[in-house]
Amino acid sequence: MDPLAHLIGVSPAMMQVKELIRQVAQTDATVLILGESGTGKEVVAQCIHLCSLRNAYAFVPLNCGAIPAELLESELFGHEKGAFTGAITARKGRFELAEGGSLFLDEIGDMPLPMQVKLLRVLQERVYERVGGNKSFQADVRIIAATHRDLPIRIDEGSFREDLYYRLNVFPIELPSLRQRTEDIPLLMDAKLQQLATQGREPTQLSAPVYDALMAYDWPGNVRELGNLAERLSILFAGKTVDIEQLPAQYRPIEPISVTNADAESVAMPSFDGSLDLKQYLHEMEKQIIQRALLQSEGVVSQAARLLRMNRTTLIEKMRKLRIRGEDD
Repeated sequence: MDPLAHLIGVSPAMMQVKELIRQVAQTDATVLILGESGTGKEVVAQCIHLCSLRNAYAFVPLNCGAIPAELLESELFGHEKGAFTGAITARKGRFELAEGGSLFLDEIGDMPLPMQVKLLRVLQERVYERVGGNKSFQADVRIIAATHRDLPIRIDEGSFREDLYYRLNVFPIELPSLRQRTEDIPLLMDAKLQQLATQGREPTQLSAPVYDALMAYDWPGNVRELGNLAERLSILFAGKTVDIEQLPAQYRPIEPISVTNADAESVAMPSFDGSLDLKQYLHEMEKQIIQRALLQSEGVVSQAARLLRMNRTTLIEKMRKLRIRGEDD
């Protein structure tokens, strides 16, 4: 089976990603995978490993943001017995476990600065020691890193080392968000539903309007969010066809905000006799439109934000300034 079959998608953006994987996989170049959370960075890392000459050896992942700073060095390099309280036996680290294969450093942008220095040394010298030990180990490992952070901004903020960035950014691959490849959404949804059906669940079908609605949605959680929705629908509608009214509210089509004449007239049109307070007039109009969006969304702030084509946090801030309340409060 072609390892790239795990990467579902025929959009131009995904075809470009697949081509980049093919080009870099046969080398030992360090790869930096960039993209929003939920875009499938670990899947891409696994594809690079499976397409490489190292595929007979281990693919070892480590989420750098999920390990406490004081334990991260031991996780990466291992430790000797008695190296610290609780180290009752020697333990291999991820570098040692990945020997000959690939080490995937996920969320590298969240790695603490002191650990960045130690990682940089290993990348430069290709040797490391276990915590509490003095024996050197060779690091014959292919490094694949990933982050959803903007690393140049982190460098400017002083939270990421510039020299480490250039060590990692040898061959960058930027993954598109789901909203940048909407033509792949039906393929992804069908594949996930079929996968769930093989786990003993009755197959779930989607109506054509449902596919249209999913392709129009913004998907802030990307492929991960889509997978969660598929699982939810497969539980609620096992053996059935899902229609548009059965979709969770946030995935349904957005209807234009209706503003009646009465709404418009409730904010009196100012006269142009030299006494126009434009700031106050716009303030009242903005308040009326937000209230109308909240009314149509039954007070749910997140749904009102979608109607207004704005971020939920931005809308909440405006509501606070305008002293408007919604159900989310």
